[in-house]
Amino acid sequence: MKITLLVVGKTDAEYVRKGVEEYEKRVKHYVPYEMKVIPDVRRAKNAGEARQKELEGEAILAQVETSDFVTLLDERGEELTSKEFAKFLSQKMVGGVKRLVFVIGGPYGFGEAVYERADMKVSLSRMTFSHQLVRVLFAEQLYRGMTILKGEPYHHE
Repeated sequence: MKITLLVVGKTDAEYVRKGVEEYEKRVKHYVPYEMKVIPDVRRAKNAGEARQKELEGEAILAQVETSDFVTLLDERGEELTSKEFAKFLSQKMVGGVKRLVFVIGGPYGFGEAVYERADMKVSLSRMTFSHQLVRVLFAEQLYRGMTILKGEPYHHE
C-alpha cells in the first residue's frame, strides 16, 4: 500500500517544512509515502470562499483515482486515538487498499464535491489548526502509527 498526503498550497513556514521533512523521512522506512502539493488556485481569493473551495476541490479530485481510499483531515471528522489510527492503517494495509490518500484542504476547508468523494473524515483534534500546521501533526501521527504497528518504543501509554 502507498500513502499519499494531498495538500493545498506550498508550506510557507520553515519550521513546519522542517518538521514535515523529518517525519516523512522516518515514515518512508515503513511504507511508500509521498506528499503532493496542489498549487494555490490563482485568482480564487478574489472570487470568494465558496468559489475558492470549489476550485481547490477540482484540483484535489484531479489527483484522486477511483480505487483510492480517500480520508479527509477535517475538524468534523471522527476522532481517533493514536492506537485506533494505527489499527485503521493496519486494516487498510491488509484489506488490499492500493493507495490510501489523506487530504488537507486549503484555509477554508473542502468544497461539497470533495466531501462527496471522501470515504472517511478524521479529525486530529476538535481544535482548529492552520492548514499548514496540520501537515506536521499528520506526518507525526502517521509515523507514530507505524511505530505502534511495529511494536517500537516511540509511543508511550
